[in-house]
Amino acid sequence: MTDTRQVTVITAVHGPSARFLPDAYASLCEQRLPSGWEWKWVLQEDGTTDEVRPHVPHDARVSFGQSRPGGSGVARTMALARAEGPYVKVLDADDRLAPGALARDLTVLEADRTVGWTTSRALDLLPDGSTVGFPDDPAEGPLERGFVLDRWKRNDFLPPVHPATLCVRRELLVALGGWMALPASADTGLLLALDAVSRGWFSAEVGLLYRKWEGQVTAQATHADPVERAARTAVAEARALALAGLRWAYPADTA
Repeated sequence: MTDTRQVTVITAVHGPSARFLPDAYASLCEQRLPSGWEWKWVLQEDGTTDEVRPHVPHDARVSFGQSRPGGSGVARTMALARAEGPYVKVLDADDRLAPGALARDLTVLEADRTVGWTTSRALDLLPDGSTVGFPDDPAEGPLERGFVLDRWKRNDFLPPVHPATLCVRRELLVALGGWMALPASADTGLLLALDAVSRGWFSAEVGLLYRKWEGQVTAQATHADPVERAARTAVAEARALALAGLRWAYPADTA
């Protein structure tokens, strides 16, 4: 019997992004976790092709699965079936964790049970290797319930913290049903739901390098289609408001 505790890192991947998996894996291997902790990487292909498996690292800590195409949110939710341990960390297939990111997430969540989720500063990673920061990051510290929704609505439906940096308590993630069944912005929908029921945390230290490249979903013209975007934002907002209106909170004694 071991006393080791586990954080599960979930990654949705499809054929075009599979070539970046070695970089994501290298950033995971560079993480130094607190004593008694280990990570497990759960990769889920959004599809059942032969394009991804050749890029999956040969490591006992890495689990690979496939499912019918449904978008990254569906793939991540399917990956939850293989998630173990108290926490789930998101890592997109084309991104890199910054050194120390996992340890900072775990330190916050272990220290304060009223914090249900964490986010951190992200930098855009440009094709030439340079990085660019985001303006107007919140201050280091707790994010009270409703903060994300308020800022999102006032900033043309752009969240004040990056959902690709999320680390969340697994039981809370499961209680909310995982990621939203949307063609895009499923991670933003989840972030808004988490914000409706639980306090969060923002780390001002860089936690993620967010790769910008021509094949990413957010770079496609369909992502900005005004009709689809209006529908996505409407249902994500409605879900967050409904959750807040139910007065259910995590943990239950903070309601």
